[in-house]
Amino acid sequence: MAEAAGVAIKTVSRVLNNEPNVREETRQRVLAIVKKLNYHPSLSARSLAGRRSFLIGLIYENPSANYIVDVQHGAMARCREDRFQLLMHQVTGRGEEMERDVLGLVDQTHLDGLIVTAPLSESADLMRALDRRALPFVRVAPNDVAHPTPYVDMDDAGAAREMTEYLIGLGHRRIGFIIGHPDHFASGQRLLGYKAALAAHDIAYLERYVRQGFFVFESGMEAAKDLLSQNEPPTAIFASNDDMAAGVLMAAHELGINVPERLSVAGFDDTYIAKTVWPRLTTVHQPTYDLAYTATNLLLQMLQTGIAPQSMRLGYRLVCRASTAVVPK
Repeated sequence: MAEAAGVAIKTVSRVLNNEPNVREETRQRVLAIVKKLNYHPSLSARSLAGRRSFLIGLIYENPSANYIVDVQHGAMARCREDRFQLLMHQVTGRGEEMERDVLGLVDQTHLDGLIVTAPLSESADLMRALDRRALPFVRVAPNDVAHPTPYVDMDDAGAAREMTEYLIGLGHRRIGFIIGHPDHFASGQRLLGYKAALAAHDIAYLERYVRQGFFVFESGMEAAKDLLSQNEPPTAIFASNDDMAAGVLMAAHELGINVPERLSVAGFDDTYIAKTVWPRLTTVHQPTYDLAYTATNLLLQMLQTGIAPQSMRLGYRLVCRASTAVVPK
């Protein structure tokens, strides 16, 4: 290959490993030969040469399959750009069992680095265990921003407040809220945003319009049936993720409540399900793909430079679809 490209073997190696100090013209010539020959570098050979596994792990414990799919796609896209492999691992257990699971994964696979998603990124014990291993890692949506490792997050409280204010702007005053899984820091932040919006518009926070959910469809459906069985039911329900909001839609359909004519429904995340349910779901677009892509990018920067990069906060936006409308008269 080096002969075909008219360069030294070391230059080919630098191009394939995406290293600096290669002229762009030379880089493009080598890449053209790589494509022409359909060449795929051996992962084991790269590992032996560079004392790396070229393997990044991503650990998760989130019950929403729709969320995890977006996380996987984002991390995988960035890994492929630098020819790293991605290993997804669902963590089980709590406390010491969870730590053993994660550290066992690290030891058995010789990962170069780790992406830690919520709620695992909120475990102080796990962070300390990874620190002791001196394994580079990046956190997604942590609760402790003071920890020195880089992280990527978004403003969950601000997003929930903005969605609640959108519903208030449609004339709703009885707004139900379904809290996310109690083990997730983001769940509490979204509840705070909901409360802040009510307070800003002189609307009383009433416990009877709030229910505990678990980020899964069934919990949203059960919570909605409970909320809608009251003498004065809410005219809008804001669920802390799209899976639960889909459950709210199902409950409304079963109860013969038209959405959005009699009940407005909003979710959070803007996952695939938000575009496939009927009516299509008004929701907060959480940049899940971008969060995972950016976290992976920060980790690769750490591996290349040995320096922890700056943490990042990504933006969100409201996506207004057909599941919300002006309050019925």
